[in-house]
Amino acid sequence: MLTTLSIRNIVLIAEADLSFGAQLSVLTGETGAGKSILLDALGLALGARAEARLIRSGATQASVSAVFSPISADAKIILNDLGIE
Repeated sequence: MLTTLSIRNIVLIAEADLSFGAQLSVLTGETGAGKSILLDALGLALGARAEARLIRSGATQASVSAVFSPISADAKIILNDLGIE
């Protein structure tokens, strides 16, 4: 489960540290609020290919890190049944 997402110099975001609880988390907002930027940042943390266009204007580098908590035994069983290690 995703517990923390830290973003530095991605598109319009200079710095953001987001924490997620154990329950459902929902991203909402008006058009242009940055929901897609957050998803792009999560994608980078999960191994998506980085593109220079994602680096914030004026910045020389960007970074994203994600922290995941261990999954439960029940979740491991379900993933194993689906063929996912």
